[in-house]
Amino acid sequence: MTPHLLGERPVRPEALYPLLFADEAAAALGMAQGGLAAYPTETFFGLGCRADRADAVLRVFEAKRRKADMPLPVILGSAEQLELAAAPGPELAADLAALASFWPGPLTLLLPVRPGLPEALTGGTGRIALRVSSHPAARALARACGFPIVSSSANISGRPPVTQAEELDPELLSSLRPGLDGVLAPPPPSPAPGGGLPSTIAEPLGSRRLLVRREGALPLALLAEAGFTLTFPK
Repeated sequence: MTPHLLGERPVRPEALYPLLFADEAAAALGMAQGGLAAYPTETFFGLGCRADRADAVLRVFEAKRRKADMPLPVILGSAEQLELAAAPGPELAADLAALASFWPGPLTLLLPVRPGLPEALTGGTGRIALRVSSHPAARALARACGFPIVSSSANISGRPPVTQAEELDPELLSSLRPGLDGVLAPPPPSPAPGGGLPSTIAEPLGSRRLLVRREGALPLALLAEAGFTLTFPK
């Protein structure tokens, strides 16, 4: 276990214990009331809330000390939850059906946000970044919520992300309210986050065109092999 860069000691189990959720259903119950949850993803522990709770979205920014103009990514429990968070036009339907074959997996799609969701999710851009995580606990949590969930790394901005619940920053955990917020840390056989590259981010433009916003864990060659023409910001 590696201490944080600023010298904090890893969380003691007895300090973490009061914050542990029994399962995804318990975490989802707290999140329905505006709670936050730290939970495992395929790369690192994430910090999130229901994406439709404006009060909780603002608490994520506060807990992380994240700049308000930085959008928050969102995890779907399945491709069927996409329409709850995004409002793509009919011109994207065929492309989205093809791109859904990469889910669960490290592909984040940037799409027009569904009206009514908190503006803070998009940083005022009107576009929401979403994916179906390849981590079973992250997907199960979004399904238990019945709504997509925010998935920002569970760390104070500028400090390293972590792959173990015991490595979560004590300062971050101090902003959580026991009984409402907490940590979801499923035991084996649920996998620990594996670190590594973040997801590839692409914006569908229609007619099998993708604007690649970030190269990541999903090789661009696979998107090209699926018949997509890739473009890049100028």
